[in-house]
Amino acid sequence: MGSNWENFLENLGEWTGTFTQVSIDGEVLSSTPSILTLAGLEDNQLVKFRLRRFANNTDEPPTSDRVQEYRSLGRQAVFFDTGAFSKGSLQVAPFAEFGAEYGFVSKNRRSRLVQLFDKQSNFASLTLIREIRSGTAATLRPDLTVEQLLGKWVGVACTCYADWRDPTTMQTSLAISQVGESLQQQLTFGDRTISSTARIDGNRLHFAGTTPRKILLLPDGASSNTPLQISHRQPFFVEAGWLLSSNQRQRLIRNYNDKGEWISSTHVIEDRLN
Repeated sequence: MGSNWENFLENLGEWTGTFTQVSIDGEVLSSTPSILTLAGLEDNQLVKFRLRRFANNTDEPPTSDRVQEYRSLGRQAVFFDTGAFSKGSLQVAPFAEFGAEYGFVSKNRRSRLVQLFDKQSNFASLTLIREIRSGTAATLRPDLTVEQLLGKWVGVACTCYADWRDPTTMQTSLAISQVGESLQQQLTFGDRTISSTARIDGNRLHFAGTTPRKILLLPDGASSNTPLQISHRQPFFVEAGWLLSSNQRQRLIRNYNDKGEWISSTHVIEDRLN
């Protein structure tokens, strides 16, 4: 696996996109155009970040123009070999907002997702950012559906740890089937197998249990997987996914322990067998 900085450089370029606000029930609320530039300078030892956002279209003057320079990356940001990344809060704290951001990169496309929880630790808002490399003919993916997820997926999960130990890799298997209005999942990784069942409700998947969860199926093949509420007293994970093609999917997962501490980030690349 490359260094965090080397993997970050996979995101260099100019990306034209939209910031789309999505309700916690998966309803698209509003979108604003954007241009994000990540320029490598000084033999890529310096990266200049510039994000412009616009009211209606990118031919107008921007409504906001943010510039930042990077020579290093914070501990909370983990980049994987493909350029995919996850970053977010290091600690869940009472009466404090909590957030996680994810990014996927594939040739001339990027998909990013931001999940926010309010000061009462409830899932509160979602932003989907769909980006195309400027000057290319890349296109957006269709809206994600249950049918696109059905089948058996096999892949590899790479996990990076907050305590800086060496990353680990693990084979994964995920079988997804539909029975009536229910979705059944069986996830195997290492010597563990976890089974779960969700109620299908349009573009929402509701998982009951000790920690109720919701998966939202979103535009551009994206998905958001969160608890309805998080706690600094019990372990949990938050996740984003992106269906890059009909038979390949990637997922990013941030794991927290029973003290609310971020302990690891995992990137899964999986292919459908049937």
